[in-house]
Amino acid sequence: MKEFWKGTLTILWKDILVQLRTRDVISSMLVFGILVIVVFNFAFEPDSVNLEVVAPGILWVAFTFSGVLSLSRSFVLEKEKDCLQGLMLCPVGREVLYAGKMLGCLLFMLLIEAIILPVFTVLFDLPKFLPKLAVITILATIGFALVGTLFSALSVHTRAREVLMPLLFFPVVVPVIIAAVKASELTLKGESWGQLASWLEIIIAFDVVFLVVSPWVFENVLEE
Repeated sequence: MKEFWKGTLTILWKDILVQLRTRDVISSMLVFGILVIVVFNFAFEPDSVNLEVVAPGILWVAFTFSGVLSLSRSFVLEKEKDCLQGLMLCPVGREVLYAGKMLGCLLFMLLIEAIILPVFTVLFDLPKFLPKLAVITILATIGFALVGTLFSALSVHTRAREVLMPLLFFPVVVPVIIAAVKASELTLKGESWGQLASWLEIIIAFDVVFLVVSPWVFENVLEE
């Protein structure tokens, strides 16, 4: 277990250093996410619509599509620099490679979401402290990262990877997106944890399933 976490954190740190030097993925995610929020803020007048119904969909459109930008680039840098073979030759198990890349995607997505969420609450004049919404966001983002990392590795060898990745990703994560939107709507309406339980159970079940399945499938995904 010690070797597993050592290898995982090494790969995670490598991805963090790459992003600190280039900042291309993080900056594009941030600009895209905030742009979505701003555009929808002008499209819907707060007094003319029921914000508790509309706002969750807007938020998760921003989260989902900005997250895809990060996920789709997870293995692309190694592929473009001809470093993917070197990554595969690392003296660690494939599950370590998967865990390191997945944690990197998860970290970048949570970082961007932590910036987008306050902007969202300010522009739509919502309560600034929403712990339930933060929990929903974290749980759903874990599911996004688990699935997205797998499909990013699957599509990296294809020419149309920018198109193939979303086509593979979105149909699988639809249950999480729907559950996250519904749970967020109930949160904005001030409902209790009990009212959210059924939707949170869907998200948690999704996370658990892909936490088991994805590392196992990943064993053969990187092969050309």
